[in-house]
Amino acid sequence: MPSTFKGLNLFASGPHRFMVGKQGPFVFSLSALGSPSAESIASGVVELDVTVKGRLIAANDTALWALKGAITAQLLDPPTAGTLIDSHAHSFADMSFISFVEGDRTDRGRAVTLAYVALFRRFTHAPA
Repeated sequence: MPSTFKGLNLFASGPHRFMVGKQGPFVFSLSALGSPSAESIASGVVELDVTVKGRLIAANDTALWALKGAITAQLLDPPTAGTLIDSHAHSFADMSFISFVEGDRTDRGRAVTLAYVALFRRFTHAPA
């Protein structure tokens, strides 16, 4: 099963992995707010981040640019939520694609490749 976002197979050209971020309540110390108390307070739930790290692989530069274009076309303002599914059929509903960072170089050999990091977030409140 391919990894998809909103049903689009964006990451299949090369190896990639999903990393699920911190989950649970948002906890902060009262001392961070200037209080002399050492107590902590839980306030809501941490917004879920899922990071996809991988490598785009294409036959040539033009094909690589097409792969990057398909991915960056999903970076919308405001972000719109969709379902993110990894290659093991783990599904993350209501995720917004919020950043795409290219690696520091394009590698050229038998294929043209580029490392990337894509970040998805489940917002507690929908972006305006």
